Amino acid sequence: MKKLLLLIFLFPFFSSAQEYVDIFRIGYGQTINNNFEGVDSSTNVKFFDAGLTFPVVLNENQAIITGADISINNVQLFPEAEYTSLYSTNLKLGLASTWSEKWSTTIVLLPKIASDYKNLSGNDFYFGGFALLKLKKNENLKYRFGIYASQEAFGLFTTPILGWYYLSPNKRFEMDMSLPISADVSYKFGCTTVGMDYFGIGRSYNVHYENRPTLYADLSSLEFAGYLQFNALEESVLLRAKVGYSSNNYEMYAEGDKIDLGVSAFSFGDARTQLNPSLNGGIFLKFEAIYRFHIRENPKEEIPNSK
Repeated sequence: MKKLLLLIFLFPFFSSAQEYVDIFRIGYGQTINNNFEGVDSSTNVKFFDAGLTFPVVLNENQAIITGADISINNVQLFPEAEYTSLYSTNLKLGLASTWSEKWSTTIVLLPKIASDYKNLSGNDFYFGGFALLKLKKNENLKYRFGIYASQEAFGLFTTPILGWYYLSPNKRFEMDMSLPISADVSYKFGCTTVGMDYFGIGRSYNVHYENRPTLYADLSSLEFAGYLQFNALEESVLLRAKVGYSSNNYEMYAEGDKIDLGVSAFSFGDARTQLNPSLNGGIFLKFEAIYRFHIRENPKEEIPNSK
């Protein structure tokens, strides 16, 4: 489902846990094999991502959100072609506000540069952002409603966000849902946690070739995975191993070949001409490390989570 979701780096702010904020996370993974459709050729996709989120507490009701994210994907965009590294780097600047015991908001701006980092120009710069409204139903359950919008190489993309966060009274069972972007369900057994998660990934990158017109890669992927997590240093350091299926697809288009509007899984006015064969999905492995800061001293204070 093309354009199901855009920008995995949004996920840190959609998770609004009560008692912690994930300050730093890093991950590395690789797909086992991705076949090009209609030709006898395949590629592997290697991916690296890292993110920093640093909330600056202004008072008991407001916090400034700062941080940055980077992701690097290494893949063959055409059959038998050389591998290309695609980079996406974004800054995070926003404000989280608590308006009452039940209601709070988060507004974040997300400027980014996305390309192969060759011949960088203003055409590689894109601007996006999102807004969330959160309702605290009780001590264990929160609902969230929001919208995300971004400029991309293919045009304007936007999607609504509906979800909830639930933590069982014994703090073992956790659900973190921000649909259609992400879903995470887990259960903790002491120092280990087992879980399943889903990500809807979508990004675009400008790709520059010497003495050839600029193209762009339109990445759409759905990732489903199970994971085993080791909780170290009083659950401040989380080490996670994941295995799952990813429907990676890097569609190549000419610069300026755009759609009218993308809304969630739907593309309006899409008459583009794809220049490469589509990629089939494949099994992937990934390892992640997360530094988590606990704020149990004041559980009523809500700071955006970076999980």
